[in-house]
Amino acid sequence: MEESSRSKILIIGVTGNLGFHLAKTSIQFAHPTFALVRDSAFSQSDKLRKLQALTDAGVRILKGSLQDEERLTEAVKLVDVVICAVAAKHALDQKLLIRVIKQAGCIKRFVPSEFGMDPDRVQIVGMDYDFYSRKAEIRRLVEAEGIPHTYVSCNFYTSYLLPSLVQPGLKSPPRDRVKIFGNGNVKAVFMNESDVASFTISTVDDPRSLNKVLYMRPPGNVVSMNELVEMWEQKIGKKLEKIYVSEEQLLKEMKETV
Repeated sequence: MEESSRSKILIIGVTGNLGFHLAKTSIQFAHPTFALVRDSAFSQSDKLRKLQALTDAGVRILKGSLQDEERLTEAVKLVDVVICAVAAKHALDQKLLIRVIKQAGCIKRFVPSEFGMDPDRVQIVGMDYDFYSRKAEIRRLVEAEGIPHTYVSCNFYTSYLLPSLVQPGLKSPPRDRVKIFGNGNVKAVFMNESDVASFTISTVDDPRSLNKVLYMRPPGNVVSMNELVEMWEQKIGKKLEKIYVSEEQLLKEMKETV
């Protein structure tokens, strides 16, 4: 596609890890790219470095927030696609954005902030503090307003769980013993943020993903706890002592730490 025919994209949350990758990838894929950034981000050195890198790459930085209706409206009217990558705890802050998108009438695709497990399918034991229900609420609002959308479901990020080999409280993989939850055979999907960004940006002009859920499940990224431990053992040339934690014991420990 010629650059002139590619959708103009607004990304909200570019100072976060995924949002930064989304903005970089959008520019790499030759989309005219805009980023809505809160004023406070410009006074934080780590975020300012990211914004400078994005500016150097060609991203147009716009000041504003999900609470600033005037600036939000101005930003939305500049583009064809809106992608929100704010933290899950701020999911409901997208309500004003949805209203603005509806009123603007120019957005051909909205990708709300999900990028995890499908909130309409996941089953939780009552300890998620509305983590998934907030995302489901946004889905229902998007659908009720008739806004063209794509939901992105990618499961787990490698940068969150794999550095510790899925061991709570650790920052690096264990070298002596490892906790395995359940029997260790349940499969999970682990995705790199840059790959999630590439798939997401690729879908914005693809009619096949319109008003659907995009599931990211590369076969090579689907592994069990036992398989992860085995790969680590092969890498360090050593067998680890395995401590199996039942589902009941895990839930008990989680409740005690809350």
